[in-house]
Amino acid sequence: SMTATFILGYAGIIFEENFGFDKSGVALLMSTALWVIFAGTAGASGVAIPEAIATLGDKMQEVSEVVYFLLGAMTIVEIVDSHQGFKVVTDAIDAKDKRGLLWTIGLLTFFMSAILDNLTTTIVMVSLMKKLLADDEDRKIFGAMIVIAANAGGAWTPIGDVTTTMLWINGQISAVPTMISLLLPSLISTLLSIGLLQNEFPPNMPVPPPPSTTTELAPRGRLVFGTGILGLLSVPVFKAVTGLPPYMGMLSALGVIWSLTDVIHAGEEREELKAPAALKKIDTSGVLFFLGILLSVGAMDAAGLLKQLAINLDSVVSDNTIIASVIGAVSAIIDNVPLVAATMSMYDINDVPIDSELWQLIAFCAGT
Repeated sequence: SMTATFILGYAGIIFEENFGFDKSGVALLMSTALWVIFAGTAGASGVAIPEAIATLGDKMQEVSEVVYFLLGAMTIVEIVDSHQGFKVVTDAIDAKDKRGLLWTIGLLTFFMSAILDNLTTTIVMVSLMKKLLADDEDRKIFGAMIVIAANAGGAWTPIGDVTTTMLWINGQISAVPTMISLLLPSLISTLLSIGLLQNEFPPNMPVPPPPSTTTELAPRGRLVFGTGILGLLSVPVFKAVTGLPPYMGMLSALGVIWSLTDVIHAGEEREELKAPAALKKIDTSGVLFFLGILLSVGAMDAAGLLKQLAINLDSVVSDNTIIASVIGAVSAIIDNVPLVAATMSMYDINDVPIDSELWQLIAFCAGT
């Protein structure tokens, strides 16, 4: 019954546009239904027993670490964006032809995504691209390149992509070995893609002059930008120095930039530049989707279904490269968050140790 519930719920998520449902609501309903089934069947009377409730508490603790990490990161980025802080980066772009602009934006997207999350980087770079290019066909090519570069850039750092973040927070990978292992393959995938896409433009095809814009940095925008970036970069350092979970480092970085904006805008009637306004703009429904999905996968893991799936998969395919490649291919169709969450539960950390080839490959393949 749990398997059937998961398949039914996931079908609702995949075909959300056809059914008119939001995937976040479906994920939350699915997670609740799965835990009701698990807890009810754990006791002979059909009522949740203390062991089942304790298991739910353990899973909720694991999931909450990811949720609080995402909330902190998204709020920091929104605060920087509200101050037009990303103009510091985008104003530095100076390309004369479209091929050069493609390479400049592609590499800038790649490295920005390693610091910010890839969704935010995509939004920022697409907004920039729309200001630079008026032709719809040009925008499609640049948009495709931005998506590829943002995903690849996010895959090689623990704070760049939610799937890599999940693996990092749950202890399957560590920061420095992952960055060393995945930087080169992630960069190669980006360079090859840009090299292919540049053929869509003739050599030396000039970039039309952008329309004039009146958007300016907010007061102390550079200070807020620098503080936000340093805060995001400090999270792996915080974990290494204190030994505390990454979400504590992210929340401390949020506390710093929150207090900073309160100080620099004290007495001003510009509430849109402060943290509470940023909290209203973050993708809360996306965070709740992660919560529902991760709790659903936790229920499947608690019931032993994912472990059985791993045993069956290993009996058919034992090569890590093939397993990770299949996960990567499927993630092009199905959301990579539940795929990676399920994989994390399928393989025990004692059998597949931290920073092993399988975890690195999953981070790369699911991300790109």
